[in-house]
Amino acid sequence: MSLFISTAHAAAPAQPAGGGLDIIFMLLAFGAIFYFMIYRPQAKRVKEHKNLMAALSKGDEVLTQGGIVGKIVKISDEKDFMVISISDNTEITIQKAAVSTVLPKGTMKSL
Repeated sequence: MSLFISTAHAAAPAQPAGGGLDIIFMLLAFGAIFYFMIYRPQAKRVKEHKNLMAALSKGDEVLTQGGIVGKIVKISDEKDFMVISISDNTEITIQKAAVSTVLPKGTMKSL
C-alpha cells in the first residue's frame, strides 16, 4: 500500500499569534494614505470651486464644463442660474456649478 500512497506526517505546531498591534498600525497607515491621497485633495478642489462660484460677477468671461466660452450677462444670487452671452445675438442659461474657469478679460475676442 505504501507504494502508491505517501505517508502522512503531522503538521508543525502553529506559531503563536503576534498581538493585534500590527493590524492596528496597518489600519492607521491605510487611513493616513486615504486621507492624504483622496479626501484632502478633493475637499480642497470643492472649496476652491465654491469660492469661484461666489466670486462670479456680471461681465466675467467664463469657460463651462461643456467647453462653452461666454460672457456673463445676468447672474441671480438667490437662484443657481445665470445667463451667458456666447455671441452678439445668442444667450444661454446655465447653472453656476457648470462654470469651470473664469477666463482673463478679452479672451473671447482673441478666439
